[in-house]
Amino acid sequence: MAPVLQLSRIMCPDDANIVGNVHGGTILKMIEEAGCIIGTRHCNTQTGDRCVAALARVERTDFLHPMFIGEVAHVSAEITYTSKHSVEVQVNVLSENILTGTKKVTNKATLWYVPLSLKNVDKIIEVPPIEYFKPDQEELGKKRYEAQKFERMETKERNGEITPVSLPEPYTVGFSQSSLIHLIGPSDCTLLGFVHGGVTMKLMDEVAGIVAVRHCKTNIVTASVDAINFHRKIKKGCVITISGRMTFTSNKSMEIEVFVDADPLVEAEKGKYRAVTAFFTYISLDKDNKPLPVPPLKLEGEEEQKRFEEGKARYLQNKAKRLADKEQKQ
Repeated sequence: MAPVLQLSRIMCPDDANIVGNVHGGTILKMIEEAGCIIGTRHCNTQTGDRCVAALARVERTDFLHPMFIGEVAHVSAEITYTSKHSVEVQVNVLSENILTGTKKVTNKATLWYVPLSLKNVDKIIEVPPIEYFKPDQEELGKKRYEAQKFERMETKERNGEITPVSLPEPYTVGFSQSSLIHLIGPSDCTLLGFVHGGVTMKLMDEVAGIVAVRHCKTNIVTASVDAINFHRKIKKGCVITISGRMTFTSNKSMEIEVFVDADPLVEAEKGKYRAVTAFFTYISLDKDNKPLPVPPLKLEGEEEQKRFEEGKARYLQNKAKRLADKEQKQ
């Protein structure tokens, strides 16, 4: 039987924005905590080196319903596939209104972990296999593994920098682009002294949220997150710069590219490096939590036009996938 884990926590004011919507980053952090626990537990069921499961990738994650202050988040995690050196964890998040008893599925996520030895952080431990309920489960899992491996290699090539713009016009990329600088401390890290993936995702969501607010000047919520790729580990003592810029807007949503650069201050000779990349999608809401039209993005230059067209292609692809999934369920 595949390992299963369940966690629950009530949502507090610190977890939400000024109108009571729980931050997407808060939910992503809980998802990653559950994945890390179940992944680490499973990888230590065998004899040999003790290890910690390190987050390598998060597949596209949709925020199906908003969560509010006072609701209880129930997070369930299950290991669904193991390769020689990686673990696939599928996580579901359920919100419960404890006054009315109403429950809603808010998120479904797939995360990939690799187990790193406590003795040598550069050593990846072999993963104990799991037992599958059906013959085709392993084969389907292998296909997902190969697909994410290919996408990770493609995404690793993506690069870019936030270029400051003096007195930018409203609704341009330069007007809303934002950065946040954070020193990685002990409380941000695993037993190995590397930052928790959930901490990084929460900071990325904060920056993306600032970009979205600057563009719309309204309440905003996370609608989805495209695959988050963790290219390199971030060590305790590093200064990280989380940068976000608007890449695409439709009538009802906006896509924001976020990347994390790490600067190892103690080992400055190693130089700054790109550690994490992702695309976040936000929607604009009125005071009654109803969707509002998103102001069109004003493009300046060929590079912004290129990123806009790439974002539009992702938007149309995801829209087609949602419609196909909806038809399958009917």
